[in-house]
Amino acid sequence: MTKQRYDMKKYRVNEIFYSIQGEGHNTGRAALFVRMSGCNLKCPFCDTDHHPSVDMTANEICEEAVRQTGGTEGILVVLTGGEPTLQVDEPLVEALHSAIPHCEIAIETNGTHPVAKGIDWITLSPKNLFVSSADIILLKADELKVVFDGIHPIPSYDKIDCHCRYVQPCDTGDDTRNADIINQTIDFVKHNPQWTISLQTHKFLQVK
Repeated sequence: MTKQRYDMKKYRVNEIFYSIQGEGHNTGRAALFVRMSGCNLKCPFCDTDHHPSVDMTANEICEEAVRQTGGTEGILVVLTGGEPTLQVDEPLVEALHSAIPHCEIAIETNGTHPVAKGIDWITLSPKNLFVSSADIILLKADELKVVFDGIHPIPSYDKIDCHCRYVQPCDTGDDTRNADIINQTIDFVKHNPQWTISLQTHKFLQVK
């Protein structure tokens, strides 16, 4: 693919930063986050201001990625949002694979839109429990990660083909309610051992 192709399209990027993956299967790995602006859903517990954006080409995204990481081989690149599938396409994925040697590209999606080809790891975090319009069309992923708010029962999601299943306690900002949700989550996993607890460890580590 040519550099010219990667300069044709503009993506609305909220932020790019190099940190540690705090959630799910890849917890603890060095990760470059490319947060795309905008989402098709409005979840009541969303804690991310993903609306501000800067228009960037794939080349510009890659240049910033290399600048922040020093081009370190083998890192995890996490495409997130908002909802990244609204913008992420095959040319962007190809550009990132070319720019960062041996990187693994992951995407975090609510599963309401198709995922671009070339993604190495798909995290499906369905929101149909909380938003009526969040119908899931993505039925195959590497990991399923469900946010548990202590109110909505967790479905089996048995039609979703995935390698691992995580349940993540919702951070409500209220310590008392959070403690109750965590206790319920522990109880759920004890009774459903096919699920594993995912914690937002970046908050404990106090990193972005």
